[in-house]
Amino acid sequence: MARILVVDDEIGIRELLSEILYEEGHSVEVAENAAQARAARQERRPDLVLLDIWMPDTDGVSLLKEWATQGLLDMPVIMMSGHATVDTAKEATRIGAVDFLEKPIAMQKLLEAVKDGLEKKVIPTQAVAQKTAAVPAGAAPVTTSASAAGQAATTEAATPPDNMLVQTAQNESYLGTISLDLPLREARDEFERIYFEYHLERENYSMTRISERTGLERTHLYRKLKQLGIDASARRREAQKRQQQKS
Repeated sequence: MARILVVDDEIGIRELLSEILYEEGHSVEVAENAAQARAARQERRPDLVLLDIWMPDTDGVSLLKEWATQGLLDMPVIMMSGHATVDTAKEATRIGAVDFLEKPIAMQKLLEAVKDGLEKKVIPTQAVAQKTAAVPAGAAPVTTSASAAGQAATTEAATPPDNMLVQTAQNESYLGTISLDLPLREARDEFERIYFEYHLERENYSMTRISERTGLERTHLYRKLKQLGIDASARRREAQKRQQQKS
């Protein structure tokens, strides 16, 4: 299962692609503009990005170039557009896009492009430059303060803090109810049911906070809960009733 980021300013496109990719077993996050795409990329690198070219704040080609120049283009990116020219497609490919899909996108073509894209290894531009830089023969490696700091951060990140261990133990008590003998799709549905029930209770049934916590748009969140058979309104009423009885 891959983590895929869909970036498109049209909600209909985002929902359609999300549903198709989810049915194929992928985890999908969405962004409606370049700002949200940057935030999603910074929070956790996706395995693949479907990036629309025409967006209101920053166009997709400019965002692709931005990632490339900053050394952040370490994941395959598939460009999408219903109005782009051949020159635009060539420019995106030159910058580092692995494929280009023309809208409206046929489902089979989408799945084939995603499958091929996930199989490609993408090396950031800056990483390529570092690897090809000449090193004098016999020269000892130089450890800069930046690299030393990076090594220290990596070592620190490798050791999880105590509160993370506690949280992990708590989460295992939830996940332990899932039978690993179930077919993959059923096990995934059961996990998602537990996941959303956990966040519903944790956020006191606030759909706004749950949307922010899970990274799903409210429309997609309501659809997901309905698909899993979770009645958030009924759960909220039950919780309020229990609180009233306690008081």
